[in-house]
Amino acid sequence: MTRQESSNISGHSSVFREDEAILIAFGANLPSRYGAPQETLAAALLRLEERGLRILARSRFWLTEPVPVSDQPWFVNGVCAVETALEPEALLALLHAVEAEFGRVRSLPNAPRVLDLDLLAHGRRIVPAQPGQGLCLPHPRLGERAFVLLPLRDVAPGWVHPCSGETLLSLIARLPADQKAVPA
Repeated sequence: MTRQESSNISGHSSVFREDEAILIAFGANLPSRYGAPQETLAAALLRLEERGLRILARSRFWLTEPVPVSDQPWFVNGVCAVETALEPEALLALLHAVEAEFGRVRSLPNAPRVLDLDLLAHGRRIVPAQPGQGLCLPHPRLGERAFVLLPLRDVAPGWVHPCSGETLLSLIARLPADQKAVPA
């Protein structure tokens, strides 16, 4: 169990335990009323703080190719660690409400979007996938996506998958070589 010290977007230093972190991935590849994807993501993080989440650490922004590869614009992605008293279901509902507020329309899977907020992990909690329920923890595709794992390394490099016991570095080493991601 590693302790991570980082700065939140307001510049305050925070210390948190990586194995107990509540982790949220954020991304966008379409402009919104807030501007380009990076501006949208910055505004969304501020909105999460206004809604009561305390951002403990935030990755740098990453430019990532869509998965699966398509002709849509590349995404701007990142990960943050937050503190909240919300239970996972309530936190997921809050994330979906903020997405809707920013103009996200859920249509097809992997469609372009103005904002995507995913609950990756809620500490060491494991919530199995259930038919008709949107919550599954840790996020079921977390270990397959460079756009999640590389920003997660910025925030919690010692993170260990609560189900498999795999380290973050091990998960990154298994990523397909064709997933392109570069710091923004």
